[in-house]
Amino acid sequence: MIKFSERTIEKIGYYVYVLVDPRSDKIFYIGKGKGNRIFAHVNGALENETESDKIALIKEIINEGMEVQHYIVRHGIETEEIAFEIEATLIDLLTCEKFKHLSQITNIIAGHKSWERGIKTVDELEALYSAEPLNEIKHNLLLININKTYKKEKSIYEATRKSWRLSKKKVQLIDYVLAEYKGIVRAVFKPEKWLETEDGKRLYFKGYEVKDKKVLDLYLNKEYTGKKKGQQNPITYLWKKD
Repeated sequence: MIKFSERTIEKIGYYVYVLVDPRSDKIFYIGKGKGNRIFAHVNGALENETESDKIALIKEIINEGMEVQHYIVRHGIETEEIAFEIEATLIDLLTCEKFKHLSQITNIIAGHKSWERGIKTVDELEALYSAEPLNEIKHNLLLININKTYKKEKSIYEATRKSWRLSKKKVQLIDYVLAEYKGIVRAVFKPEKWLETEDGKRLYFKGYEVKDKKVLDLYLNKEYTGKKKGQQNPITYLWKKD
């Protein structure tokens, strides 16, 4: 990717980003900006004859047939001043002699609003804000809104699979379960078995996350716009058309 769509630019506001060397998975640049600022370094390196450590490294990566990895650490920042503070904090942390050896963060639960505004690749960010509509239904689908349950669970799988008021007959016809968060399909699961809760009033499934590209291309990161205004039920059945 070399630029964001206009729709994405309008929604992400100021952001803080990092550039990563794909050969070592190490951050080599931290910056802030808006619009397509994150892409300016690579584009500039290709046109700029003046060498610097950053430009030399970018050219080295490109000459080896690889691409610089772009990550947005935080977006939707209200002002440039706040973005500057976040940028400065990251630079201080990663360049401090005491902490520069850190290479892994092991927190189980992600930070506040990490899904909406947390760290993402530029492709993920583009998909989030320029999502195509979920129109092509080629399987029997169960769409589950997890806006409330995801806040309580440690994984999207656990937030999606239990426990819902569902039709026992209908779920037997379901091919895939779609986890929908904030209007976007975030994951696709294949239910292998449906089970009842102890009181017999709700159902949950055991299954696995789908990795089949053909299926993911149909449903993942697609926007569902078919809900009626004011709909509270988190469950939506989507049936394929013969």
